[in-house]
Amino acid sequence: MGRDNDQKKNKKKRNRSNENEKSVEKVVANEEKVPTQQKQKQQQGQQGNCNQSKKKKNQEVYPFGNYRNYYGYRISNDTDEDPRLKVLKKEWFEGKDCLDIGCNSGIMTIHIAKKFGCRSILGVDIDTSRIEDAHWHLRKFVRMQNSTKPSEKKSSSEGADGVHGSKEPSVSLSNGEAKADSAETKDLSQIVSFQKENFVQTRNLDDNRYDTILCLSVTKWVHLNWGDDGLITLFSKIWRLLQPGGIFVMEPQPWKSYENNRRVSEVCIYTQVYF
Repeated sequence: MGRDNDQKKNKKKRNRSNENEKSVEKVVANEEKVPTQQKQKQQQGQQGNCNQSKKKKNQEVYPFGNYRNYYGYRISNDTDEDPRLKVLKKEWFEGKDCLDIGCNSGIMTIHIAKKFGCRSILGVDIDTSRIEDAHWHLRKFVRMQNSTKPSEKKSSSEGADGVHGSKEPSVSLSNGEAKADSAETKDLSQIVSFQKENFVQTRNLDDNRYDTILCLSVTKWVHLNWGDDGLITLFSKIWRLLQPGGIFVMEPQPWKSYENNRRVSEVCIYTQVYF
């Protein structure tokens, strides 16, 4: 009987020790889980921050209104050209030297030259990328223009009886003077040019004079970035660059649109501007 009691006591001790070991293992396991969960949360937070920083990098900022797809909302699928062209008059541009301030990717500038027959038109923009886009569009328009010339030459060189006549190009005359260098016969690349300039601050255009100057949807961005002084400088330079009796065409943005872009510059953030 005594041995049996001793064996029972030893079994109980062993069971208790096993239970204590299991409880210790559980505690240790739980302690290990806590830092791993914290690490996972930290890693998730770091990944979230990385994703946010990537999104910020991918989101391009246009503090000067130099949008990449600016003409995307100007020209819809129903229209082939900018609707602003309909309110412009041919006499403002035909045979005149013109300047387009804030030309963006140059599509409007090229259309004006093509439709109204400018003698020359210079488009300037603050963004190098937009000027590169403008040169690309100009090359595209020139290729399209040149692709139509062979058929025109062929039809003009044929006589009334269908026989090819002289190789000399036909020249229309007005008051006895040849119009071989008219805007209609000149290549677009000879009429349109683009230049990267900050119009408010540059002095590269001071010696030039223009018959017509365009400033379309630009004044708000000048105002937001350079304040009232920037606007005064803008209009003063336009006045100096215009020929006597010249034409100034401006498209202002409504005051309501300022609110959407009020934080694009330090000038607007740190001055008291109320909407």
